[in-house]
Amino acid sequence: MNIFGIGPAELFLIGVVALLVFGPKKLPEIGRSLGKTLKSFQEASREFESELKREMDRAESPASTSMTATIEPPVQPALTSSEPATPVTPAEAEPAPAAKTNAVDSVDPV
Repeated sequence: MNIFGIGPAELFLIGVVALLVFGPKKLPEIGRSLGKTLKSFQEASREFESELKREMDRAESPASTSMTATIEPPVQPALTSSEPATPVTPAEAEPAPAAKTNAVDSVDPV
């Protein structure tokens, strides 16, 4: 039995320390409150899980109905190998004007 990564030996040691710290009269009361707290955490976890599942199911149901689309035929037929393609001549690019640069004397590192 392994609860939260704690084995039986560790649980026994925790029980002995709790008995020494709280005493035998307070220990049953602490155990009851700890049990109630764990039960409420489990209920909250189950509620969260069911709510998450319900939302996932609700999100999937409209998406599946709205995903129906029809494929329209293309407007222009594609070129076939029997139709020759018209060659396109590229436009001539004008040479860019020379950029004006300032000459900088080279500096020797010291």
